[in-house]
Amino acid sequence: MSRPVPGPDTPGREADTPEREKGLKVFRSVVYATIEPVTLWLVRRGVHPNAITIMGFLATLAAALMFSRDHVRTAGLLVLLGGLLDIFDGRVARVSGLASKFGSFFDSTLDRISEIAMYIGFITLYNGYILEATDIWMIYVITLALGGSLMVSYTRARAEALGFECTVGLMQRAERIVLLGVGSLVFGLAWGGRVLSLIIIIVAVLTNITAIHRIVWVYRHGKGVPLDGGGDAAGKA
Repeated sequence: MSRPVPGPDTPGREADTPEREKGLKVFRSVVYATIEPVTLWLVRRGVHPNAITIMGFLATLAAALMFSRDHVRTAGLLVLLGGLLDIFDGRVARVSGLASKFGSFFDSTLDRISEIAMYIGFITLYNGYILEATDIWMIYVITLALGGSLMVSYTRARAEALGFECTVGLMQRAERIVLLGVGSLVFGLAWGGRVLSLIIIIVAVLTNITAIHRIVWVYRHGKGVPLDGGGDAAGKA
């Protein structure tokens, strides 16, 4: 649900060395062109982007509930629906001219809450359905995936607060949504849930690698650069 993102003129980004798009971002223009008719229809009907944000949030909460009830394929479909609505809210906001700072804040906040809910759904699934003595470690893996997902978002937000556009890394939100959504929808609990477990392990590893990558990136671009105003409070969350 990432609405406005800093453009190429964002402070801290070298205009003469633009960062190459990675991951699913390379398909962004194709996706936008495909959904444009629906976007324009929503704008003509006066649908507010915040309403779409809320619908996407509710879809992801429903996915979390389905995970907790062992309906993994249904949950995967709802995760993808939430991700699709996530795209629409940003496009509608831009096309309608309703993009705002509050909308971006609201959008990002609900994103984080919905991700927390989704991983709690995973924990409940493993704890109540496929948990065995040898599988208890998956609870820790899911917690690691949750922490990594939040840190990917947090490191970007803190970097942007300091004037950097930090979008490096392989496992951003879109990649997480597609991997977990498609994996759950296609495989469900097939083979005793082993495929789902593998997908969660991949997310756990790559989200934390992405967070570390962003820390290193900000270190390389921000070391020696003084804080605006020079106060200690500027560096605190």
